Amino acid sequence: MRSVRAGGVIHENVRHTTRFTVVGNHLSQHAELSLVAIGLAVHIQSLPGGSPVDIKSLTKRFREGACRIAAGLRELETHGYLRRELDRDATGKIVTLTISCNHPGRSAADEEEPVRRAPARRTEAPRRALPAVPQPAYPSPDLLRTALGVLAGLRREDARLHLSATEAEHLAPGVVAWLERDLTPEAVHRVLTCALPQEPLRRPAALLAHRLADRLPPLPPFRAPEPGTCGACRT
Repeated sequence: MRSVRAGGVIHENVRHTTRFTVVGNHLSQHAELSLVAIGLAVHIQSLPGGSPVDIKSLTKRFREGACRIAAGLRELETHGYLRRELDRDATGKIVTLTISCNHPGRSAADEEEPVRRAPARRTEAPRRALPAVPQPAYPSPDLLRTALGVLAGLRREDARLHLSATEAEHLAPGVVAWLERDLTPEAVHRVLTCALPQEPLRRPAALLAHRLADRLPPLPPFRAPEPGTCGACRT
């Protein structure tokens, strides 16, 4: 006779042989993720590679709405289950890659090592916020695209400067603030990549944020309109 706690769940399980996804209890019983985030993670892990998982596509699939889905995706990114990276496609256009991690902190190479003892329970350390960056006076879309292009190109100079999409979004306004000061994208690139430390960079985005704030040049001097011209239309 089985003993069942009053009100507790009773499992009636059958063995899956097709169309199933293995999900770790570290996700399904995560103490800090919301139910929406856990459901999104399970859904994304069940999809074949190349499936769209942007907010618009997920909103069409689920009824929770764009705001709740966006919040759930941010939770998964904070805890390492999702990672967004900037890259360029074959045409040179900047695109965002979304990478789903079914076990944050581990890789396929870890599975090749023999298990000698049960691993200690892992706890994810909270991510520290990045330092603030200068804010532009007029963050135009063109300047923001140029700034993202500058940040995406940093890793070609030094592979340690690989940024996630979230980090690039945080840093981009700081780059725009430099571009507003009549610096070229090439000049900003040089400032961010010159004389980097030789040791491994633990938080490259934090280093870049510090440089953007600490080395910010002054605004260009105001140029008064020439006599007999209109300052607004320069005529």
